[in-house]
Amino acid sequence: MRILCLGGGPAGLYFALLMKLQNPANQITVVERNRPFDTFGWGVVLSDQTLGNLRAADPVSAQLIGDAFNHWDDVEVFFKGRSVRSGGHGFCGIGRKRLLNILQERCIALGVELVFETDVQDDQVMAAKYQADIVIASDGLNSRIRNRYADTFKPDIDLRACRFVWLGTHKTFDAFTFAFEQTEHGWFAAHAYKFDDNTSTFIVETPEAVWKAHGLDQMSQEEGITFCKKLFAKYLDGNALMNNATHVRGSAIWIRFPRVVCEHWVHHENIGGKDVPIVLMGDAAHTAHFSIGSGTKLALEDAIELTQCFAQTPEPAKALETYEALRSVEVLKIQNAARNSTEWFENVDRYSGLDVEQFFYSLLTRSQRISHENLRVRDASWLHGYEQWLAKSADQPAPPPMLLPLKVRELQLKNRIVVSPMATYSAVDGMPQDFHLVHLGARALGGAAMVFVEMTAPCPEGRITPGCPGLWNEEQMLAWKRIVDFAHRSGEGVAMGMQLGHSGPKGSTQLGWETPDEPLPAGNWPLLAASAVSYGPTNAVPVAMTRDDMARIKAQFVQSARYAAQAGFDWLELHCAHGYLLSSFITPLTNQRSDEYGGSLENRCRYPLEVFEAIRAVWPTHLPMSVRISAHDWAPGGNTADDAVAIARLFKVAGCDFIDVSSGQTTRDAKPVYGRMYQTPFADRIRNEVGIRTIAVGAISEVDHVNSIIAAGRADLCAIARPHLADPAWTLHEAAKLQSRAVDWPRQYLSGRDQLYRELSKQKQA
Repeated sequence: MRILCLGGGPAGLYFALLMKLQNPANQITVVERNRPFDTFGWGVVLSDQTLGNLRAADPVSAQLIGDAFNHWDDVEVFFKGRSVRSGGHGFCGIGRKRLLNILQERCIALGVELVFETDVQDDQVMAAKYQADIVIASDGLNSRIRNRYADTFKPDIDLRACRFVWLGTHKTFDAFTFAFEQTEHGWFAAHAYKFDDNTSTFIVETPEAVWKAHGLDQMSQEEGITFCKKLFAKYLDGNALMNNATHVRGSAIWIRFPRVVCEHWVHHENIGGKDVPIVLMGDAAHTAHFSIGSGTKLALEDAIELTQCFAQTPEPAKALETYEALRSVEVLKIQNAARNSTEWFENVDRYSGLDVEQFFYSLLTRSQRISHENLRVRDASWLHGYEQWLAKSADQPAPPPMLLPLKVRELQLKNRIVVSPMATYSAVDGMPQDFHLVHLGARALGGAAMVFVEMTAPCPEGRITPGCPGLWNEEQMLAWKRIVDFAHRSGEGVAMGMQLGHSGPKGSTQLGWETPDEPLPAGNWPLLAASAVSYGPTNAVPVAMTRDDMARIKAQFVQSARYAAQAGFDWLELHCAHGYLLSSFITPLTNQRSDEYGGSLENRCRYPLEVFEAIRAVWPTHLPMSVRISAHDWAPGGNTADDAVAIARLFKVAGCDFIDVSSGQTTRDAKPVYGRMYQTPFADRIRNEVGIRTIAVGAISEVDHVNSIIAAGRADLCAIARPHLADPAWTLHEAAKLQSRAVDWPRQYLSGRDQLYRELSKQKQA
């Protein structure tokens, strides 16, 4: 093939040398606008895993790169006058210029043609000149090629909230160092690491509002750098901060990070009478924030992936299709993690109330890719000390974070695991059956601190389906009491939670194993909602509630709360999420009212708050109440995470103890961004900005997830749903995997416990 790489950064150079290695007959040209052996920037960071990928792809250049690397294992954080350090993290730093030199020299040795000082204005003209069979668009962050074919690539560029400046210093740090300094206007963070014998990268970032408040937007380069040197003087030991972006004027050295996502990576163009694919690679295709790693890592791995696709697939078009399909998925995972990391650094103030121990843990796990047990592999001694600190236990072994007790009002929870409310569609006329006794009773024996029953309606019309339970009469109350009494009698201190909710516009639908959310074939009942907006095209249009409707349903909620107390429930939750009745008031997508219950967020929350306050007034004061909210509608014009913070504040003022943080399901147009623990960042933000305890829920399926969430202070409880459907004793079994005895088994099952611990111990040692 004749291959033309436009852009001589890591992506273009590495792909060129790998393709030349794969087939020396390939004619490969790399065109770069800068001078040979010239570059801007300081050091870049690669992980040990990336180095392994380089060694497998080209041992020669990998050896040269490895020889030039400065390797370190430690991360150290300085925060509020204290520092914490842990090891085993495995990073390498190399000067960007040195890396490019190695790749350039390797390309020349292999016979790749390098063309420097050529600023390509028209990729098609250049492709025709070199008779290219394929063009690699490795022309960087501000890619002209990506912009030219934007209709194909469909780029989405999001400028992030912080300003940052990329500097260097001759202070050599022996750990990947994060230093945080608070000023009268807000927080600044420094990211520092050594990349050669006498130089370190020193990145300073701060939210744009803080940057402007200090007048940095009006300062010259020299003034801005002097400001940073004074602010971080105690970490620099008298060394200067250096800038090598001298081609940039004034405060323009401070930039906002652009997160780049492209829907497609391959464009086909007719050039010289033949189809020439133009392929994005490196920063032209995607970016990931420097706080999680470097774009260099992604660029090198792009090159490896495409080279492997060509090796495994003789047909070029198919190879490119495979490249885009495989690599875009992997990059998206990294970008999702990078988004979490980016937002953490954009919101340092959110975590400024944490002690340095938990602040450090939160920083290490900010991306949600590093877990609790992964930290144990990296530095077991440090993690043991942190677990002791978290448990406030100096003289006895600390339990895993998931098994830490928690007191809420006068209720003592034995650990941090909650069995989520999960619809089972097995009630008859709202009455819980023997199925509910067995189903909920089994989970009450399974080690969780609390078992929620499924959403329970305060009236027949408030059910989602004919199989959903209710709590509108004494007979139902007694049926629930039978279940609660069994759990309290047999469940080793388990608490039982009642979730009250009215289906609103999503009611009168089929059972979950039929056609969910679709109306019943016959026997539908009338629906109520904030406004006459149906949930979907086949759902009935609900009647907009009158004031009389609102008073009547509020009274029904109050009576159900009284019944819940009589049944002996320990916790009461009000369901204000997922598009049900109270949620239909909160989201602007379904609330079109023009009275005092519509319009502003405060008005939209007015009726749900009235219901909550009326329930709180009759619910025992010594017992907790929570509210489940949809923290994001995942749809244009809907509520966002910012609104969720405001909603949580309103319920906190009303006397709410916990916010149960879910998201979506308020409209069929919702397009959630799924992933493991994908809703936890909402719980994290509400907890640490509003100062109210939260329950994290959603794609939390492993004990490692729970331990990480609790240990980092992202939530106070974790609600586990589907894993508890598959395994009623999920908590007991996960504790056994950790070999922790800080959990009580039912006495009837103790012999099974002992055998399980023995077998798991043997497996661990094998």
